Amino acid sequence: MLLKRQTILAGLDLANRNETQNTMKRTVFAPGCALMLYKPALADKIHTALNEEMGEMERLMTCCRHVPGHTTTTEIINVCPGCDKRFGSLYARTTTISLWEILAASDTFAFPDYGGQAMTILDACPTREKPAIHEAIRTLIGKMNIRVVEPLNTRTKSTCCGDSFYPQLPAPKVNELMKKRADEMPLEDVIVYCISCIQSVAIGGKTPRYLPDLLFGLDTTPNRKKTDDWHRELEEYIELH
Repeated sequence: MLLKRQTILAGLDLANRNETQNTMKRTVFAPGCALMLYKPALADKIHTALNEEMGEMERLMTCCRHVPGHTTTTEIINVCPGCDKRFGSLYARTTTISLWEILAASDTFAFPDYGGQAMTILDACPTREKPAIHEAIRTLIGKMNIRVVEPLNTRTKSTCCGDSFYPQLPAPKVNELMKKRADEMPLEDVIVYCISCIQSVAIGGKTPRYLPDLLFGLDTTPNRKKTDDWHRELEEYIELH
C-alpha cells in the first residue's frame, strides 16, 4: 500500500512539473528577415536595449513564414508588423508583442529629442486591426518630441504603401501604387515601421524615416533597389531562415 501511494505521489509530482514547464513563458526577440537585410547592427542595438529593459533574452532567427517549433509558451517581441501578425496567429504556444508597446511603457530608454520637428506617418497594413500598436507608436513619437501630422487615411483606415500587391501585379504597376500612396502624405518626412514601407516611400518620392532609426538617432537609408530585386533578395533570405 505504501509503495502504491509513493508511486501515485511521484506521478502527480511529475505531472505538476510538466504542467509548470508548459505554463512558463519564455520571451525572445525576433528582428525579422527584412531588418537583418537592412541593418543588422540596428537589430543588435534593439536587442541590447531589450536586454537592458527586460533582462537577457534569446534572439529568434526563424522567419515568421516557418514554424518556430516552440516547446514552451513563448512571447515574441517583434519589430516587423508581418512577423507580429504571422507569429501571433499561425503557430501554437506563441504570443506576440511589438517593440513599440515595450518601449512606450519604458521609463529608462534614452529617447532622442527631435525638437518638435513635424513628420507624417504611414501605418503598416498588418496593424490595421491593432489600435494598441498605433497608440504605442504615437506615444514613442511624442517621447521623441516629434509633431505628427496624420494623413487622411491613417491607423485602422490606413491604405497600403503598395508593396503588398507584389507579385500579384507587375513591378511597374506596384511602383505606380507606391507613388499614389506617397502622394497622400501631407509632409516630406514619412515615419514608417515596416522595411518594405521604407522602399515604397522612397520609390514614391518622399523621405522615409524608419521608426527604429529614429529611436536610435540614425538616418534611414533606402537601398534603392528595384522592386523585383528587393523581393528576390528577401525571398532568398527567408528560405535560409
